[in-house]
Amino acid sequence: MMKTADRLHTVQEYYFSKKLREVRGLMAEGRPIINMGIGSPDLPPPVGALQTLNNVLYQEGVHQYQSYQGLPELREAMADFYKQRFGVTVNPQNEVLPLIGSKEGIMHISLAFLNEGDGVLVPNPGYPTYSSVSRLIGAKLVEYDLLEENDWLPDLEALKRTDLSNIKLMWISYPNMPTGAKITFKKMQMLVDFAKKHDILLVNDNPYSFVLNSSPTSILQVEGAKEYALELNSLSKTFNLAGWRVGMVMGSAEHVLAVLKVKSNMDSGMFYGIQKGAVAALKSGQEWFKELDATYEKRRDLMFRLVDKLGCTYDATTAGMFVWAKLPEDSKTSEEFIDEVLYDKSIFIAPGTIFGSNGEGYIRFSLCVKEEKIKEAINRF
Repeated sequence: MMKTADRLHTVQEYYFSKKLREVRGLMAEGRPIINMGIGSPDLPPPVGALQTLNNVLYQEGVHQYQSYQGLPELREAMADFYKQRFGVTVNPQNEVLPLIGSKEGIMHISLAFLNEGDGVLVPNPGYPTYSSVSRLIGAKLVEYDLLEENDWLPDLEALKRTDLSNIKLMWISYPNMPTGAKITFKKMQMLVDFAKKHDILLVNDNPYSFVLNSSPTSILQVEGAKEYALELNSLSKTFNLAGWRVGMVMGSAEHVLAVLKVKSNMDSGMFYGIQKGAVAALKSGQEWFKELDATYEKRRDLMFRLVDKLGCTYDATTAGMFVWAKLPEDSKTSEEFIDEVLYDKSIFIAPGTIFGSNGEGYIRFSLCVKEEKIKEAINRF
């Protein structure tokens, strides 16, 4: 058998990829599994996005290669969306780059700014892809703690005591994944000042901006942030378009161009119809966001009842499509706990440890589960 590259030894198969095989095996045996582990939106996208996609399918040139930078009207719609929703002004010509999902942006940004051996600050707990991508490109991982007692926010005093001489890039994600913690403008300002002082590129991964969050924030709201920060965002959660793979990165023209240099060597543009549908989605009115939140609020209230049944505690003020819950003090480990629930009650919940060692003692519930299924889960207890 052909020997694989050494870099593959630095990463493992994504937890959900492996665990879902186990879950599917249980389902094949006839187990009535309720999946509360994955944040894959199950609600329909905006009707206008679907109609627009359908209407363009037979137009001339639709199925040809598209621009690496995306359609001008998509970049303009993204810029308008940020202006309207965040009060942030970006130039659609060179400060916005559409992505085939924001997840690919994590790889593109890392390849654009990190050399082998460069240090990268990664949150613990945090989205596992930050760590795996850093390892794959040979960067040096430096974890920083996010703790409940600090509201799951970076401890800048602790970071200042860290050797930052080799740090090139820092990942943050607010509203936070997996905890749902929000960030204040003052804290964002402090993070930008920290990045400026230590010559670090700050990257905010911001896909949960508009789910159960009455005060959306963007790192680009901080004056002068463009020179020291990039922001990733996505239509996956905001508009239930996860399978369409539409994301964006925003920042200074120089930083965005660096990402484009990588991206243009990795793909051949996004399908025209999806871009046009995305434009329609981005123009959705306030009623869309109200209806989305109304559904998630009902689900979250039910999920809180389930979490109470399990004897866990939680913060009811968080944002995003998850409930991050703390296990009882005398409980088993996170993975032992979720396996017991999986095999005893046929309910799959994500263990906090997949997001880092600071996730031990916590579990995460997805709100991408219909109300009747959450009620059924409650009844199983």
